[in-house]
Amino acid sequence: MNRLWVRLTLAFALVILVAVGAIAIPINQAAGVRFREYITRSGMMASGSGMEQLAAYYQRQGSWEGVESLLAGGVLIGRPMGNPWQDRERFPGMVRGRLDAVLADVRGRVVFDSAGKDTGRQLGPAELDNALPITDPSDGRVIGYLLIALPRPEMLGTLEQSFLARLRNVLIVAGALAVGLGLIVGAILSHNLTAPLRRLTDAARAVAGRDFSQRVEERGSAEIVEVAHAFNEMTSALQEAETLRQNLMADVAHELRTPLTVLQGNLRALLDDVYPLEKAEVARLYDETRLLGRLVEDLRELALAEAGQLRLNLQPTDAAQVIEATVSTFALVAEEKGVGLNVQVIEGLPAVQADPDRLAQVLRNLLGNALRHTPPGGHIRVSGSMFRVSGDGAIQPFGQALRAKPETFNLKPGALAPGEWVIVTIEDTGEGIPPEDLPYIFDRFWRTDRSRSRETGGSGLGLTIARQLVQAQGGRIGVQSELGHGSRFWFTLPVAL
Repeated sequence: MNRLWVRLTLAFALVILVAVGAIAIPINQAAGVRFREYITRSGMMASGSGMEQLAAYYQRQGSWEGVESLLAGGVLIGRPMGNPWQDRERFPGMVRGRLDAVLADVRGRVVFDSAGKDTGRQLGPAELDNALPITDPSDGRVIGYLLIALPRPEMLGTLEQSFLARLRNVLIVAGALAVGLGLIVGAILSHNLTAPLRRLTDAARAVAGRDFSQRVEERGSAEIVEVAHAFNEMTSALQEAETLRQNLMADVAHELRTPLTVLQGNLRALLDDVYPLEKAEVARLYDETRLLGRLVEDLRELALAEAGQLRLNLQPTDAAQVIEATVSTFALVAEEKGVGLNVQVIEGLPAVQADPDRLAQVLRNLLGNALRHTPPGGHIRVSGSMFRVSGDGAIQPFGQALRAKPETFNLKPGALAPGEWVIVTIEDTGEGIPPEDLPYIFDRFWRTDRSRSRETGGSGLGLTIARQLVQAQGGRIGVQSELGHGSRFWFTLPVAL
């Protein structure tokens, strides 16, 4: 099965199998070697064995001369030295057959080698460590060293071979149990490790079926929690986007319905000769098509801005000049409405990194909104100033450059990068915005006065487009308002380097 949990289980079992093999094989070999060493040493040290005979020989002779008669052909473990056939019958020992032996004097010089090698050579440190010291029974001093070759496995006695066989069986059974337990534990762990992935898969299939309410539990390892968190963020964004899409479709349908209904009604009236076919009637129909065209163009710009595909010609821009030019285009309208309009830009306002046309468009949207909401006798003030953002996000105005206190702009620490910024404010003395409407003032098609039509209240997209344009140029936009006392819209743009 091509399942992750199956692969993880087999991987656990393989790792345990390799680990057990890497441990059991050396243990088996080392245990066999040490066991044979133990048998050799214990057999030679046993009472009446070869070590006592060698010590007695040296005590009788006073030297190792002629010792080859005692060690000729090697040594027998656990039996007195002599006729091997007689010894084998009388003393059935732990090792069958004779073992090669090397005898050295007290200085470590070889005096006899049953393998026929040259005598007189000096034993090395490793050989001396493995050699059995021969001591004088009278005073316990060392009189020589006996180095015996280890018996081959087939030379061991029946009991010894049975012991080694049982040891190997124990290691095999222990290894099999370890692998079996590894399979069981691996299957449990793999199932638990892949459970979040299965839940994530089920949730992803549900999202593919347009169920954007799906969320997965954020628990498990750090990586799984990170993936689950990213998935939940994705589904939240998809759910929000779907909600916005549905709202947009509903809003567009609602906004298009009225001008289309007017067009259809007037055209039907013309066809039925209810209205005479005059230029005045055609002009009314033309005005409705202009409203439709403006709405469609606003929607197109908004869609491009939200998708990040709106083309911007960012360059150092004289913000003061753009403010003066834009305000002058509204001077006649403000005068006809009886609304005062003036500009206050600090001297030496630096250039901003912005698109001049889009900056003018933002100002037109905000000024048009201010004029619609300011009654005759009111006043609109457009100001331009600057401030610096410190490393900790605090706003530091340049002297009296900011008309309002920095905290009134609701800029959270980190909202703007450290550096110098230009801020443009549009203040009016209109009716203000109800507090419950302030969070939604930049949403598309939102009107604080539901009774306003498109002719008097715009398309409902001006503030939304202004926000997108400002954010696309790296700035922020906001509003403060008090019902009955007017509103202050503001936006920031970075100073050109």
